[in-house]
Amino acid sequence: MSIIVSTPKRQTLKRHARTTALAFMLPVMGLMPLSSAVHAAAEVPDTLTWTVPFGVGGGTDVWARFMSNWVTKDLPGNPAVVIDNVPGGGSITGVNLFSKRAGDDGDEMVVTSASTQYPAMLRDRRVRYDYADWEPIFAAPTGGVVYASSSLGKDSASALEALASQEVKFAGQNPTGLEMPVLMAFDLLDFQVDPVFGMKSRGEGRLAFERGEVALDFQTTSAYKSNVTPLVDAGQAVPLFSLGVMDDEGHIERDPSFPDLPTFSELYLAQEGHSRDDEAYQIFHKFFASGYAMQKMLLVPKDVDPELLELYRQAARDLAKDPEFLKEAAEKVGPYGLMVGKAAATQLQEAMQLSEAEHEWVKNWLMERHNIRLQSR
Repeated sequence: MSIIVSTPKRQTLKRHARTTALAFMLPVMGLMPLSSAVHAAAEVPDTLTWTVPFGVGGGTDVWARFMSNWVTKDLPGNPAVVIDNVPGGGSITGVNLFSKRAGDDGDEMVVTSASTQYPAMLRDRRVRYDYADWEPIFAAPTGGVVYASSSLGKDSASALEALASQEVKFAGQNPTGLEMPVLMAFDLLDFQVDPVFGMKSRGEGRLAFERGEVALDFQTTSAYKSNVTPLVDAGQAVPLFSLGVMDDEGHIERDPSFPDLPTFSELYLAQEGHSRDDEAYQIFHKFFASGYAMQKMLLVPKDVDPELLELYRQAARDLAKDPEFLKEAAEKVGPYGLMVGKAAATQLQEAMQLSEAEHEWVKNWLMERHNIRLQSR
């Protein structure tokens, strides 16, 4: 299997070859038995094109290139993978293009992330794609931890108590990005947080924490383990809770990377009068699911031959049990397993659908809490 960098010329030639081949095949297929025609339709293409709606070298691009080295290993013919980077609009540009041009023969796929999911959920006017038009092959989760300065308390209990009564700053990127469910969690726990937006990355937020400019921070698993654990060991930071992980039934469980840390859900549900049926909690859960439990996804158009889709998903299931892959994935992209096939499809459908009331709640929360007027369809 090889990775190929695509060019417009290559794409044009590829489509011409596909059209020409189809013109010759149609009369022949009319003479074939039905079972043979179905078998031909389920054959894996020689080349798979993955649209990556981010620039080269970013987190999603790195993930896609890593996964492309593995995901076709168990597919018949070991097809080559073309990585087609189409950056712009925070991933919206590339995914809009994929939605418009992708055919149904299974050789074109799209890689998405939380910054693709959230605009669709928020009905961003720039979005021209609909996740209902696609089927996930697999989804890859990530985790994260919220932690506080030890100046608020030497342990989590005292720091949590301080956060309920003492206003602290949090350095963020923007309230409609990956930090959205974390900001919701702060409010649902009644933390007195004054967020400061404009950071270019979570890394900048961590540096602000290290300089003592903010007393509360959040990092995803890999960044937390490499950059925050030393602060905890040095007594400068106190871990408060993880976001957790989601099982195939949609339940949030403790993160296996942080089994001793409670999840946000545990802390919220432990408060008197709170339940999983609370509207705000349900909304948090949906953004957590689409942004963390299924942060990175590989999808194909919904009209792809079901047998071919099953071939792709079975290859992903086999990969999810491959010890060599699991070892390297833990080092390169995180220690979490893949969510494959119908489980991913079910969770995706549930996560991406905000009711009118839920959408209105988010609009009001963004306006009242962060002075952001949501420009939605």
